[in-house]
Amino acid sequence: MGSAERLEIVVDRTRPTGRTLLAAGVEQSYVDVANPRHLHFEYVRRMAAVVDLAAPPRLPLTALHLGGGALTLPRWLAATRPGSAQRVVERDPAVVDLVRRELPPVPPEVDVTIGDAREAVTEASAGAYDLVLADVYRAARMPRHVASVEFVAEVARVLRPDGIYLVNVTDLPPLVFSRAQVATLRAVFADVCLVTDRRMLRGRRYGNLVLAAAHRPDRLPVRRLVARAAGDPVPGGVLHGATLDAFVAGARPVTDADLAER
Repeated sequence: MGSAERLEIVVDRTRPTGRTLLAAGVEQSYVDVANPRHLHFEYVRRMAAVVDLAAPPRLPLTALHLGGGALTLPRWLAATRPGSAQRVVERDPAVVDLVRRELPPVPPEVDVTIGDAREAVTEASAGAYDLVLADVYRAARMPRHVASVEFVAEVARVLRPDGIYLVNVTDLPPLVFSRAQVATLRAVFADVCLVTDRRMLRGRRYGNLVLAAAHRPDRLPVRRLVARAAGDPVPGGVLHGATLDAFVAGARPVTDADLAER
């Protein structure tokens, strides 16, 4: 999200306590000012579901959020797992200023800084986080420097042995970018899954896919995630193991060298 874009926060006409952050008229984040547990966007619910199912209820977690927006997931994590130490890295100071000015105060255990996502990960200590959550976009595209094997290896370094990396990917049929991102995560992590709207998997729409990755095989709560995704207001499907093999077939991991050539 760039500072040159027109930023505004508008009230949800169907939910008076809802607020939507818009950039150039496009929805970026949604926060319920009365209930931080309410998650409006389906992909945010899918990311939260992985966190919910992967760790015991209310257990505080250390989290690094790459991309801040209106701080939907940091607020949710602070409400559902009090005491969680969280760092948010947002590249656009205009977003940070607007959110601080027009939305409820940031929970005290959430540290918001302005900076670059890759630099923040590279500078972080090894094994510092239980969660790294990435929702990094510029002009509706994931920046190249956070889409490579080299970057993912840095994320793996800063995660604890049982830590989980969550990524929001936007894509359109035939999901070429998503397949490459799955291959990229699989080049580094032992356990990877994909969660998305079933219509995305049938090639019927543009939208969001959530990728989850972990160091240890079978670390991800896949069976329970299947049930949670199926019961969502926007039913989702989960690809893992053989079904993910089929999805990613033929795709290559992305490297910094590949991106430099484009």
